[in-house]
Amino acid sequence: MELRLRGLTHLDPLAVPLPHGTEVTTRVDRLVGERRVPQGAVGRVVASAGAELDVMVVGVGVVRYRRDELVPRKAGQVRHAERRSAAWDALRPAVVLEAVVGSRAWGLAHEGSDTDRRGVFALPFPWTTGLAEPPRDLVSADGSASYWEVEKAIRQALRADPNTLELLFVPTAEARDEIGAWILEARSAFVSSAIYGSFGRYALSQLKRLSQAHRLAEHRERVLDWLADDPSLSLDGVARKLAAISPRAAPTEADRALQAKEYIKQLYRSLHDQGLLPARDFASLAAFAREGRTSLDLSRDLRPKNAYNLVRLIATAVRWLRDGEVDLAVQGELRETLLAIKAGAWPLDR
Repeated sequence: MELRLRGLTHLDPLAVPLPHGTEVTTRVDRLVGERRVPQGAVGRVVASAGAELDVMVVGVGVVRYRRDELVPRKAGQVRHAERRSAAWDALRPAVVLEAVVGSRAWGLAHEGSDTDRRGVFALPFPWTTGLAEPPRDLVSADGSASYWEVEKAIRQALRADPNTLELLFVPTAEARDEIGAWILEARSAFVSSAIYGSFGRYALSQLKRLSQAHRLAEHRERVLDWLADDPSLSLDGVARKLAAISPRAAPTEADRALQAKEYIKQLYRSLHDQGLLPARDFASLAAFAREGRTSLDLSRDLRPKNAYNLVRLIATAVRWLRDGEVDLAVQGELRETLLAIKAGAWPLDR
């Protein structure tokens, strides 16, 4: 990876941290079973294991690489990774409030569940007097821990932000110094009827993302099925078929076909970036559908984890507003329902 941007030439793309979620490009070929994952394949870091990283390559699965076998996909990610790592090292000791959240706090964990942490940090005074904007978020390299700057956390709490209120009221919340203790002592001041709107809007936004991801996954399978069944179909022909079933609104039929055509282009570009197509063109997509098609992984937005969290948030808000007390750990029938959703036992359209 050549760094041509001014100010980045001193950075080594083979040495900067690659946090959870970073898009990377592979520098080596790798055999996974009988399949070759070529050099230049694009993936996303999903976990770290010492000096090695687990990378999700769509259509292949999780593949383990050494750090020197990967580079960030984009030059800007190099600077972002460096700044994120430097901020974490400098400000992690400034955490004033911390809690275990996620499935372990909600009573929905299993043996392999991650331990997620959330918290608040206070900027040391010298960080507040410069011209540059100081960090407002800290995120660990593996993505399991995230912290908000204290002013940001309070503003979020005043808006009844679900994630912030959960941090303040989860039983595992622990103050690290006087500032953290003051926040916990005042946490009841952030509870209001605004929970109705904030939790509801958050859940609806998650539902919209789930619905959209579900629709796009269905469209992807339809397009590949059509190309496998009828090799003579052109890009315009597939676009017309897709436009006929798409629920997206458009002023005219021509606009609907144009939207569908753009989606198909995005599809083959995405599959190429994931190392599944040799070129970014329709012909490669058609050949993939006929000959090289594999089981494609679900979008991150389509994971059952997101669906169960949506239901959990709504149930939490209802109990909180009805009873005036919050219990973030779920129990009884609701717990069994959420575990079933999390395990994928419920279809997303149920």
